[in-house]
Amino acid sequence: MLKIKTIVLSFLLFFVSNAQELNLKKTESGLFSLGARSTLSLFNDGNKSDYGAGVGGQFRLQVSERVNTDWFFDYLTSDIKNLGNRSDFHIGWSVLFYPWLKTNQIVKPYFLAGHCFDYSRMMANAVPENFAERWSSAVQFGIGTHFNLTQRLDLSLTSQYMIHLGNHIHPEIHEDMIHFHEEKGGTLEGHLLITVGLNVKLFDLW
Repeated sequence: MLKIKTIVLSFLLFFVSNAQELNLKKTESGLFSLGARSTLSLFNDGNKSDYGAGVGGQFRLQVSERVNTDWFFDYLTSDIKNLGNRSDFHIGWSVLFYPWLKTNQIVKPYFLAGHCFDYSRMMANAVPENFAERWSSAVQFGIGTHFNLTQRLDLSLTSQYMIHLGNHIHPEIHEDMIHFHEEKGGTLEGHLLITVGLNVKLFDLW
């Protein structure tokens, strides 16, 4: 996973170092960006673990000076008391709103809200056939900021809370054995996500 992340980030940095100056047609509305990201998941409900971590990718399409859209994919993994493991796949989108704008803005804060689909799988380390899985839908909201390193390159830091609606799976441990229990019906499960992303502005569509 770390190797893949390093390759992607190296590619983005190489592209920026050899890219021409970004020419805006009018404003930043219409900008298309591509990036890589790393995410830390805290307070995983029902996971018997304090955190999970992973990598992903994203692209952005800015629809106006104050509104941007972020379309992302994340793959997260976490440990369950050294007896099992959990994998999560997120695919979704967010709307970013910029409340403060100014010329040559190095730090650009934003609010965000969005939606994603999630696939989760819990599995015992010793017995791979002992597993449980689910699909769920989620909404997320939070705050963040872009750090504009160059005209084309920005580093983004986001903190958001994600709430999942779907069947609930929780592990139980008895005498060093792990068992997974699925509770049918809609339940709410939430966790805090901290995401760092490196993004390249490729071109201006309008």
